[in-house]
Amino acid sequence: MVLDVKTLEKEAKKDLQAVQNLKELDDVFRKYLGRKSELAQILESLSKLKKAERVKMGKTANAFKDTLNQLFDERRKALQTANYKLQTRAEDWLDITLPAKKVSTGHLHPLTLVQRQAEQIFHSMGFGVAQGPEVENDWYNFGALNMPQDHPAREMWDTFWLKPENPKSKIQNPRQHLLLRTHTSPVQVRYMESHNPPVRIIAPGTVYRYEATDARHEFQLIQLEGLLVDKQISVANFKAVIQEFYRRFFQKDVAIRLRPSYFPFTEPSFEVDMSCLMCGGKGCASCGHAGWMEMMGAGMVHPNVLKAVTYDPREWRGFAFGMGLDRLAMMKYKIPDIRMFRLGDLRFLQQF
Repeated sequence: MVLDVKTLEKEAKKDLQAVQNLKELDDVFRKYLGRKSELAQILESLSKLKKAERVKMGKTANAFKDTLNQLFDERRKALQTANYKLQTRAEDWLDITLPAKKVSTGHLHPLTLVQRQAEQIFHSMGFGVAQGPEVENDWYNFGALNMPQDHPAREMWDTFWLKPENPKSKIQNPRQHLLLRTHTSPVQVRYMESHNPPVRIIAPGTVYRYEATDARHEFQLIQLEGLLVDKQISVANFKAVIQEFYRRFFQKDVAIRLRPSYFPFTEPSFEVDMSCLMCGGKGCASCGHAGWMEMMGAGMVHPNVLKAVTYDPREWRGFAFGMGLDRLAMMKYKIPDIRMFRLGDLRFLQQF
């Protein structure tokens, strides 16, 4: 019987080496380790032997069984690996030890980046941030800013008026006549109504103008207005604040100039121009070949605006300004056309 086991082991190893696929391996497995295999017959015949011989042959047969199981496992793994490599093309091979690719999580829009930087600079200068509704009423957008119903200056702001629920009704109350705000100055009025002076705030937000678009104008803009109300405030204070803001924002000294202008809610009023950074003041399409880019309107708060919010203009005075963050972004990133910010072109946006 010992001879039979050794002969069986040699035959099993020979058959295992000849196996080419998993199906043939299963056939060999049943031949040597199945219920009707020769090894099973040897184990059944042990009961007919004497105890000493039964113990000896049992150890030999079980040792052969364990060896055979191990050989079958090794051969199965080898065939599975060979089969996988055969079925997998070289270009589809995946090395699981390689580091994973970095997942793209997107990034902020350039206008958002500019707004956050501007807010951070003004915050470091002591300005708080105030917010207000984009759908505004006539009173806050015009009336409280020294522009009554028949004021010709209203034509300076091309307004998107919202129709009343009943088109035939005539709205007499300016607080019920709704519009898309043309500037964020209404936020200043709302803030002063609920806060006592001194006041130092900025009001960033989207504004709407019913006007034609070109390289420097859009019908939807992000504006940042500022307001400082205190005692003994002058134009010199305003100029110092704006020059410091531009210096920090562009990280270099920037030339600015104040041009006399007119706004009904400030007196005196002026436009603030900055030397065009696109062309270095030489003149280009972005600045209208003037060498200067108009960046904001500003002025000293009109006494009538202070009266509208119950501030005493004999005691309090201040300055207000409003800048377009779109133009600020144009100067910072040297973008020649303001319309590029809202085209949704990923080739443009992915640069930031």
